[in-house]
Amino acid sequence: MKKGLLKYLLLLALFGGFADVAVAQKKKAGTRKSTKRTTKTKTKASIQPTTASVDTAAAVAAVEAPANDSLPIKQVKKSLRRDAAVDDAVLKDKTPLEYENLRADDAVYRHKIWREIDSREKINLPFAYSADEDNGNQRFISIILQAIQDSAVTVFNAIDDRFTTPMTKAEVGQVIGGDSVPVPEYDSIGNLIGTTYKRNEINLDSFYRFRIKEEVIFDKESSRLFWRILGIAPVKSIITPAGLYLGESELFWIYYPDMRPVLSKYEVYNGKNFGARMSWDDLFESRMFSGRIIKSTIDNPYDLQIKNYPGLSENGILRLLEGENIKEKIFNYEQDLWSY
Repeated sequence: MKKGLLKYLLLLALFGGFADVAVAQKKKAGTRKSTKRTTKTKTKASIQPTTASVDTAAAVAAVEAPANDSLPIKQVKKSLRRDAAVDDAVLKDKTPLEYENLRADDAVYRHKIWREIDSREKINLPFAYSADEDNGNQRFISIILQAIQDSAVTVFNAIDDRFTTPMTKAEVGQVIGGDSVPVPEYDSIGNLIGTTYKRNEINLDSFYRFRIKEEVIFDKESSRLFWRILGIAPVKSIITPAGLYLGESELFWIYYPDMRPVLSKYEVYNGKNFGARMSWDDLFESRMFSGRIIKSTIDNPYDLQIKNYPGLSENGILRLLEGENIKEKIFNYEQDLWSY
């Protein structure tokens, strides 16, 4: 009887233990479910404001996106093979030599000179060389425009020649190509469907004159006469639609020392000696160009161009002779310093 009672108590204890384990598992399962629900709710709440902030930033970026700022110039494709029989990669990576430092105390003679270079003169024909190479078109005006397109130099407005007012690429493009004109568009049956604005096609051969501003300095420390170019400006003739010539004007100014690293990477065309081509920087520093003087600070208290001198406005020959007279004054100053 006692043994039967013990067995009965053991069975009751086993069943009670199983019941406790089942209740504990149910509680754990309920806790996991509630944790998952809470996590999901928190995740949703944190994602919603993040998505809203991203959308706002994208909208602001779209509003503040800059407009297309480029020049209307021809894009020259690069050769996929070496277009030369010799290894000329080193020549393309040349850098200009630094200028010798000139102290103001040693400069006993200083004058500013303005010249005009006409590429139609025989000695200036390299300015009009129109071939295409890997680094672009070889016209001098194309070299300048490509440097502006690549943001290698800063362009200054032609309101003065002291480099005071920078210009954007869009402003340079407007100066070169003029304002956009409306062009009507028609469908295949002749109905007007809209209007687009286009600029006139640019003829690079029409930019054949350039002005340079330079300073001539006699340095007593080295007993030398130095010519230092300060700026370069392309010149364009102004002609009305009726064909009336109104004169000429500078398009913009470029500070020449900023342009030297670009010019040192372009070779000058030499039709007489293909094996000894110099860079454009070498050409300017060697003074291997011809330019007539149009203005100087010598005996010019009113800061006038030679064409505006009294009695010279209508006589081109006298203006040329006045420019030669200025050259002779500079030459005589240097020669008179020496005794033989």
